[in-house]
Amino acid sequence: MKIKRDVLKCTFSCQLCREVQAHSGSGTSEEDDDEDVEMDVKEEDGEEDDGVRRIRTSLIVGDDGGMVSSGSNNNQFEQHHVQEQLGTPGGGRRCRPLEEKERTKLRERHRRAITARILAGLRRHGNYNLRVRADINDVIAALATEAGWVVLPDGTTFPSRSQVPKPANGGSAAVASSSSHMASRQTPPSSTRGVGCGSKSLPEYNACRMKGVFMPNSPPYDASPNARCQSSSLVGDAGEQSASHPLISSSVDVVDGMQIVEMTPKLPERDFAGSAYIPVYVMLPLGVINMKCELVDPDGLLKQLRLLKSVNVDGVMVDCWWGIVEAHSPQEYNWNGYRRLFQMVHELKLKLQVVLSFHECGGNVGDDVCIPLPHWVAEIGRSNPDIFFTDREGRRNPECLSWGVDKERVLKGRTGLEVYFDYMRSFRVEFNDFFEDGVITTIEVGLGPCGELRFPSCPVKHGWRYPGIGEFQCYDQYLLKYLRKAAEARGHSFWARGPDNAGSYSSRPHETGFFCDGGDYDGYYGRFFLNWYSQVLVDHGDLVLYLAKLAFEGTHIVAKLSGIHWWYKTASHAAELTAGFYNPCNRDGYAAIMAMLKKHSASLNFTSAGLHMLDQQENITNTSSDPEAVVWQVTYAARDIGVEVVSENALPFLDRVGYNKILDNAKPLDDPDGRYLSSFIYNRLTPLLLERHNLEEFERFVKKMHGESVHDLQV
Repeated sequence: MKIKRDVLKCTFSCQLCREVQAHSGSGTSEEDDDEDVEMDVKEEDGEEDDGVRRIRTSLIVGDDGGMVSSGSNNNQFEQHHVQEQLGTPGGGRRCRPLEEKERTKLRERHRRAITARILAGLRRHGNYNLRVRADINDVIAALATEAGWVVLPDGTTFPSRSQVPKPANGGSAAVASSSSHMASRQTPPSSTRGVGCGSKSLPEYNACRMKGVFMPNSPPYDASPNARCQSSSLVGDAGEQSASHPLISSSVDVVDGMQIVEMTPKLPERDFAGSAYIPVYVMLPLGVINMKCELVDPDGLLKQLRLLKSVNVDGVMVDCWWGIVEAHSPQEYNWNGYRRLFQMVHELKLKLQVVLSFHECGGNVGDDVCIPLPHWVAEIGRSNPDIFFTDREGRRNPECLSWGVDKERVLKGRTGLEVYFDYMRSFRVEFNDFFEDGVITTIEVGLGPCGELRFPSCPVKHGWRYPGIGEFQCYDQYLLKYLRKAAEARGHSFWARGPDNAGSYSSRPHETGFFCDGGDYDGYYGRFFLNWYSQVLVDHGDLVLYLAKLAFEGTHIVAKLSGIHWWYKTASHAAELTAGFYNPCNRDGYAAIMAMLKKHSASLNFTSAGLHMLDQQENITNTSSDPEAVVWQVTYAARDIGVEVVSENALPFLDRVGYNKILDNAKPLDDPDGRYLSSFIYNRLTPLLLERHNLEEFERFVKKMHGESVHDLQV
C-alpha cells in the first residue's frame, strides 16, 4: 500500500495528540482540540518537522512508493498500524490539513513579530522591565502598573497605588480548589472560575457559564463521599467564603435543581489618607430665603447646619437672588434675610461661598422654587422683549438678560453691565464685615442661565427634550445688530443671519444640514457664524468678570461652566455649538474661555452631569455621549493654563459609589503634577442627606476629601 509523506505527518500529529490527552486528562471535544493546536503552534516552528524526521529514520520509502521497515518489523504490520490509527472512530484528535496548519503558523509568526516590535519599543523608550519573550499579557500588565494600577498574578486589576495583599486562596478572585482535578482555564478578571457543567448539553453549559459558577447536585464524574465534600466546600459554602473575601461579593440561586453562585468582584477602595486637603462645601436649599428676603425656618436650618458642622464640612454655599434683593425698584436692595443667614453661619465657624444669581429659578432640573427676575425688569421686557434671548421662531426666554444688552441703556437708563456692577458693589459694601473676618471666601458670579456661562439653548418650556441639539439664541435685535456689523466687517453682509438648516430643539445632528457630517458648520459661513457666536459668550464673561474683580478685589472669584456631553462623539458636537462652545472635533472650543478666566485670576466651577451617570448608560450610548471626555478636556484645558478648578455634582446621590466617583475625579491618579480640585460643592442639603446612615456615609466622604484616614476602608 502506498502512503504519502503527508499521511506520515498526520499520523505523527495524531500520536502526539493522544499522548497529550492521556497526560493531561482533558476531554476530546473539537473546541478543546482547536485550543490545544493553537497552543502547540506557539512552540518553536521546527519541533513538528523534527518529529517527522525521527519517524523517517525508522521507515524506508521504496521506489514504487511502498513503505518498507528499516528494522526487523514486518512491513504489513506498519501498514496495518497506520490504517488502524486513521480509521478508529473517535479514537484520536481530528487531524488538520497541512494548509490550515501552515496558515496558523504564519498567523502566529506575524503575531510574534508585532509583539516583538512592541517589546523593543517599550524597552527602548520606556522604563519597562519586560523579558525578551514576554507575551501581550505582560505588556498590558506593565503598562497598567506604570499608570499606577495594581495587577495581581491572576490578572485582577484595580486603580490603587498601594499593593493589595494577596488573597488567602492563592490570589485568585474566583472560587477554586487545589484538590479539584478539574482543569482550570484562564479567564478575564471580571469572570470567574468554577466547576464544569458536567454532562449538560451545550446550551445549558453556556447558560451556566454566563450566569456564574455552576455545580450539579451529583457530579457524574465522581460520586465518592470525598468528592461530594469537596463540592460542598466549593459551592455550598460560597456565601460564607465570599463574605469574608475582600474582593468578592456573591449571591446564591437555584435554577432547575442546580446551585448557581453569582459572584461579582468587589474592587478595593483607594486610600486617600495623607492626600491633599480639598475643602467641601454644601449647597443650601434654593428656598432658604423667601421672596420677602426673610430667612425661612431659622431654627430648623440651625439644626441642619450643626449636623453639617459635626461631620467637619468646611462651609456652605448660598444663592443671592437678584429677583429677591432688587425685586421692586432699580438700585433698591434688601439684604436682611441674607445678613441673618450669614451671621448664623459665622457663629458656627463655617465658611461661605456666595453665588450672585442674575437668572430666574424654576423650570430647570432640581429647581423646587420659583424666583423670577426683578419685577421692574419684567415690566421692561413686556414692552421690549428683545432684552431676552430669542430663538429663530421668535420665542423669548426670560430666564436671564440677553448678552446683547450688556452695553445697551435699556434698563431704566442703565446697561446690563452697570446693573450687574451696582448689585455686586452693594453686596460688597453691605457685608464688608464678613469679608474682613474671612467668613466669605468665594464669590461665584452668575454669567447666564443657571448661573453658567452658556447660551440658554435647551429650554424645556420651548420643547427641548434630551438629547436634542438645542437651538441658537441670537435672534433678539441687539445680537442681530452685532452679527450684522461682524458680517459687514468680514465683507459678506449676506452672512448677517443665523443658520436656516440647523433643525429644532430636539433634532439629532444627522437630521440637519448644518450639523451632519460634512455639514455647513464646517463651511466658510458656518465657521464665521460659530466663531462670532462663541466670541459673544467669551466677551460677556470677560466684561462681567472684569467688573467683579473691581468690586471684590482680593476675593476669590469663580465662573461656572456646564458640561455638555451629549453628541460629543460626533464630528460637529452640535449640542456644544448651540450652547456657545465652538468645540467641533477639529477645534479646541474651551481654550479661549480658559484664557479669559486666567486673565481675571478666576477659577472654574465645572459642573458635569457625567460625574455620576451610572444608571443612564443606555442613553449615553445612544446619543454619542462621552461625559468623561468632556471632563477631561475642560479640566485639563484649565489646568494647562493655570486655572484652578472647583466642581459640584449635577445629579444628587447618597451612595458610596457616587462618592468614590467624585473622589476619583477630585484626586486623579494619572495627573503627574498632582493637580486636584481646589474645592468641591455638594449639591445639595436635604433632610435625606441628614438621615443617620446617609450622614455617616457623607462624613466618610468628607474625611477622604480632607486626606484623613478612614477606619472601615476595605483594602
